Amino acid sequence: MRDLLQQFSAEFVDIILSGGVLMVPLTFLATGIFALALYQLFYLHAHGFYRIKRQKLANYVFNPVLAHGELRQILDYTQDAAISSTHEVRSRFAEIRNAYLAPIDSRNNVLLTLVGAAPLTGLLGTVMGMLTTFEGLALAVGGRTVDLIAGGISEALITTQTGLIIAIPGYVMVSMIRRRRNDLEGTLNTLETLTVQLVEGWQSAKATREAS
Repeated sequence: MRDLLQQFSAEFVDIILSGGVLMVPLTFLATGIFALALYQLFYLHAHGFYRIKRQKLANYVFNPVLAHGELRQILDYTQDAAISSTHEVRSRFAEIRNAYLAPIDSRNNVLLTLVGAAPLTGLLGTVMGMLTTFEGLALAVGGRTVDLIAGGISEALITTQTGLIIAIPGYVMVSMIRRRRNDLEGTLNTLETLTVQLVEGWQSAKATREAS
């Protein structure tokens, strides 16, 4: 096991060095992208009530005692006895949406910026590698020329490849996060609609009693 780790470390360092100075920011970009994406996915997993089916949500809205965890807290907050109008229900759900979705959207903007920067950094490495290659062609001093050309081509190819290797799974994870974020928003919208219907039923029943 130790030998495998040492071999991996040696090959990793060799790739970093052969890719030129831009491999350092690419390494930091990769670390930032995957750390932030995994944090987003774990955050959404921790608030997993959005995976509940609509029928169960309806049962929980009309029978809050059956709910538990975060969903129960949301229902208690939006069905508080102090609520007197559907406007107040919508206001409270707006607060909940902001509390859940705003942090996700904010981190997603940062994540998209990092993911977009990866292939651009790789492209910059391509340009720098080609400049090194042209420098080697211009010098034409035997073995030195071959070394410069080989180093330039290596830098150009490795940085481009690394940028794409980082960006492609990054975009896949962004897509997964967006889908789950939209599912969460859809669940909150469903809860709001059902709760508004419930409050309207309360108001209608109260009006009927007062009329009689």
